[in-house]
Amino acid sequence: MTTARELSADELAAGGNAPEQRTTSRKRSQWPERALKYASITWFLAAALGQWIFVFYVALQYIPVLAQTGLPGLENTSLPDGYVPGDTLGNLSIAFHVMVAIVIIGSGPLQLTPQIRNRFPTFHRYVGRAYIALASLTSAAGLYLVWTRGVPGGMAGYIGISLDAALIMLFGGLAMYYAIKRKFVQHRRWAMRLFMVVSAVWFFRIGMMFWFMTTGGIGINPETFEGPFITFVYFGQMAVPLLFLETYFFAQKSKKPAVKSGAALLIFAAAVATLIGVFAASLGMWFPRIL
Repeated sequence: MTTARELSADELAAGGNAPEQRTTSRKRSQWPERALKYASITWFLAAALGQWIFVFYVALQYIPVLAQTGLPGLENTSLPDGYVPGDTLGNLSIAFHVMVAIVIIGSGPLQLTPQIRNRFPTFHRYVGRAYIALASLTSAAGLYLVWTRGVPGGMAGYIGISLDAALIMLFGGLAMYYAIKRKFVQHRRWAMRLFMVVSAVWFFRIGMMFWFMTTGGIGINPETFEGPFITFVYFGQMAVPLLFLETYFFAQKSKKPAVKSGAALLIFAAAVATLIGVFAASLGMWFPRIL
């Protein structure tokens, strides 16, 4: 027969049911961690879906045009100044920029999928190298196009896009550096940051369409494509995703359940906003151009 001396203090306080109490307490303490994990997975799946829809749209709109009519065919696409007679370097740059977008936007989610990374490390390694190299090259092409052909939205567009290009090159270099050093925790964090800034062109589009769908376009002059929201989104296309990512990193390290729970709610809200933006962009911008 068990005596009071054989019971621990916790068991006495729980009337001899400490194991059950510890199990319940452990489950409660694990809930914020699980909430953060599932919220981040939900956002990632929403982003992957949206990016592959975007890749599908770009491929169907531009590959047939370039295959059938070459560079002059870009004049009849939705690209502003898609083709400029006599500007061979600029025309090649914009074609390269579009075609590479298919590769890097399409392969980005694959690089961040743990099951692929762990089961096919060679594939992950070589695709990662190509991803970083092509992202840097297309950023250089984008810089050339912005400063030679201009960009809608005024000076905010010039500065925002240039800053994004610089971040792509910086984050890509750091991701590669830590991979070579075999410091994989740091490598993955910089790779995730790289994914966010490489995806800025996609974030810009779903952000714009989310704003139009929910507010009707407040803060945007439809004739000049300028205004306070345009200025915000040119910088927000990389700043907002990076802020959410750093919030996720901070919550991962935090031992406070409230921090993890708050971050989980924030990231889940971002997943909902992402899905709304993808829905609005698909129906209002991408599908009408290819269907």
